[in-house]
Amino acid sequence: MHLLDSVSDRLVSLSDYLRFSMVCKSWYCVAKDNQKAHHQFPMLLISTDKEGTWNVYSVTDNKVLDLQIRLPNKRFCGSSKGWLVTVEENFAVTLLNPFSRVIGIEEKENSIIHLPPLEGPKQGREEWVKKCDYYVYKAMISADPVVNAEDCVVVVIYEEQCRLSFIRLNKDKAWTYVHRPRPVQDVLFFGNRYHAVNYWSNLYSFDITTQSNSDVNCFVSSIPLQNVYTKRYLVDSNEKELMMVQRHMAYEGSKLVTKKFKTFKFKLDDIFDWIEQETLGDVALFVGDNSTVSVVASSFSGCQPNCIYFNDDNNCMKGCFEGDFGVYNVGTKSISQLYTVDAMSLLEKTKLHPIWIVPTLQL
Repeated sequence: MHLLDSVSDRLVSLSDYLRFSMVCKSWYCVAKDNQKAHHQFPMLLISTDKEGTWNVYSVTDNKVLDLQIRLPNKRFCGSSKGWLVTVEENFAVTLLNPFSRVIGIEEKENSIIHLPPLEGPKQGREEWVKKCDYYVYKAMISADPVVNAEDCVVVVIYEEQCRLSFIRLNKDKAWTYVHRPRPVQDVLFFGNRYHAVNYWSNLYSFDITTQSNSDVNCFVSSIPLQNVYTKRYLVDSNEKELMMVQRHMAYEGSKLVTKKFKTFKFKLDDIFDWIEQETLGDVALFVGDNSTVSVVASSFSGCQPNCIYFNDDNNCMKGCFEGDFGVYNVGTKSISQLYTVDAMSLLEKTKLHPIWIVPTLQL
């Protein structure tokens, strides 16, 4: 077992790790015992021109991996705890574990979870059915729905008014709707409470209860708006600090392009406020339609510290990938290219938003 542990510790590639687990029962057991220590780094899912097939791009390997994922060709409104979230035409929410759906490997029975439908739109239902992928603006999951189902809560920001709704796995049969705050841009589970940020950078904190009007408290006053399109993300920085990332964009013709980022730390001392940060230190962030991921850069070869890796997200509901991606260096305030030639050729062909995801293997 010690020899197998030693081999497994040296496997960097996700595809190698999957193959390692398939050799025999004893190797499978080692892979299962060690999987939590592996692959805590985000990978990028890129749709292909082949129906139901997605490629995987690894930043640390700096290449498109030689494995493909079996997933529907549609927009995913969130990735969280290693799971993807999507919306069906009847506004039902579906959870998918993509790395249990690797082509050529037996699909796990619990790799897909169906949740009840959200309340439908009161107006324009036919139009919303056509663009149901965008009915949920963003989604997050508090815990793995298979490994830790009793503590799993799915929270969504939905429809044009960006309202909040949640459902507790194994406890609720229907969604509970939170009347305020709105409009919300992001939501995060941090410090045993849920936090939401709106378009004015107000930070709200609340518990998940069966009451739609739970104890919602506003902690932070707004940050003055600037004459740019701004997207806000909440992130728990290595489970230590609550941070907000502001993504500033501007139009170049009909295309919305990222120009810079600002990062803020939530100050919990005598006064609750956002404190702008000049550096991330040895931290890299990954933003997009996913739940924002924070990693210690020095723990992963090839990861750039003090940088924000960004991708297209749900900006204007145009339903297409506009190629707004790159790496923003917080120190130099500059944007550089991220992908290899092979990855760029895939991104140029796709019409769907690529999405970051941290792999979780259901071995």
